[in-house]
Parts: sequence; structure tokens; C-alpha cells
Amino acid sequence: MDNNTLDISKIPIEHHFAIPFFEFVSKDFDLDTETITMISKHCELVNYEKGSHLLHAGSDCRFIHFIISGEGISYFTNHSGKTTTWFFHFNKPESSVKNAFAVDYKSFLSGESATVSIEALSDITSIRFSREQVRFLSDNSMIFERWIRIINERAFIMIYDRISTLLTLSATERYKKFLKDEPYLLNMFNNYYIASYLDVAPQSLSRIRKNI
Repeated sequence: MDNNTLDISKIPIEHHFAIPFFEFVSKDFDLDTETITMISKHCELVNYEKGSHLLHAGSDCRFIHFIISGEGISYFTNHSGKTTTWFFHFNKPESSVKNAFAVDYKSFLSGESATVSIEALSDITSIRFSREQVRFLSDNSMIFERWIRIINERAFIMIYDRISTLLTLSATERYKKFLKDEPYLLNMFNNYYIASYLDVAPQSLSRIRKNI
């Protein structure tokens, strides 16, 4: 695995829309012109207005979105109507795979119905890959295939960590872990979404903060 800086000069101007994605991939692999061209031809730039949905629970998640600008959340709603924020989506220096990519991984990989919804909290611009496009790129580009394998491994780890946090830690422990791992979210999202992310009521979050 390499740690490279993307040479923008070798990217044709018609493919500049995907530079943020190429920069993200370049953290792991060097991209040659052939790979850049192939990726550019198998994705599209899309825009979503604030309040719109990139995905509804119950539908087939046919697309994976790489966020360029804007903020959103993925969330699930249980049988009693309670909503829990699953991940926050944005693209900033602090972001990780769970932030930069908006997708229901299980649905995207299996074709089964999605269990999460993805909502735009502001206007969002993203680079969108369909399931078929990802398969084509994986089959025809060794670099992309190796990179997507790494991304899938990271996604598995982050999802496992998220589930483990919700199932094994107390509310106070979840908040302390949040402050250690993702304190920057406090300045990006309001208390309602932070509380939902920690699976506590806003009033409970206020009490936890006072006690700490």
C-alpha cells in the first residue's frame, strides 16, 4: 500500500469533477491515467437538496455515494418508531470511510432491502457509483479491486465497532468514547442528532454532560 499525493496534472479536465474521489483513493494507491479515466466513465456527479433522501429504508440500495460537499445522516427506525442516527456523512479532513461514503452496505452488496435511510441535512453534492459500475471497475481494474477490498474491510470494522458501542457500553461510556473519537461532530451537528447517535434522549445527554 502506498501513501501518495495525487498528480492533478495528469487528470483530463473532463474528469476534474471526480478529483475529490481520486484524492481519497490516492491515500492508499497511486492512480495512473488509465485507471482515472476508467473510474471517471463509470460514476456520475449528482446533487440532492436539503431534506431530500439519498435512500429510503425498504428500497434496494443500488448506489454508493462519495460525499463531496454537504452534510447528511443515515438512520434507522425501529418497530416502535424510535429513530437512531447510524452515521454522519460529510467530507472534511476529519472524515473517515463511514463519513465520506453514504450507503447501506448490506443492501448494496446483497440486493436486499435497505434497513437505513439516508437524508440530506443540507444541499449535498456527491459522486455516485451504481452496484453495476462498482462490479465493472472491480473486474477490470486491479487497483480499484484492491482498493475496494480495503474499503470493505474498513467498513466491516467500523460497523462492528458501532454495533459493539451501542450494545455493550452504558450511555455515559458511549459519550466518553464519542468525545475521544469524534469530538468534532459537536460543532457540526445539533444536540438532537448527537443524542440520537448516542441512542439517548436529548435530556439524558444534557445530564451526562453535566455529570462529566
